[in-house]
Amino acid sequence: MGSNQFSSSSNLKWTAEQTKLFENGLAIYDKDIPQRWQEIAKLVGGTTEHEVKQQYEILLDDINRIESGKVALPKYRRNGGNSRIHGFTKEQNR
Repeated sequence: MGSNQFSSSSNLKWTAEQTKLFENGLAIYDKDIPQRWQEIAKLVGGTTEHEVKQQYEILLDDINRIESGKVALPKYRRNGGNSRIHGFTKEQNR
């Protein structure tokens, strides 16, 4: 089963919070952990083991497309070395 099949058939609409929990779950439960997908699904909440596996396949497909040069990385604005963060200087944040 190719990863493109997962991408094209996916109807998953994950919230930003679920996506962050999923990414954290991948870091916590590596491939050697028994029942990895069940544990990640519990961590994410509102998802099944199958949906978590499907999301992982989508992630791998995206990574492969980026690495092969088929997808351009977004251009991020540089702040020009400005030390201000959210309107505060580093000293004001302390």
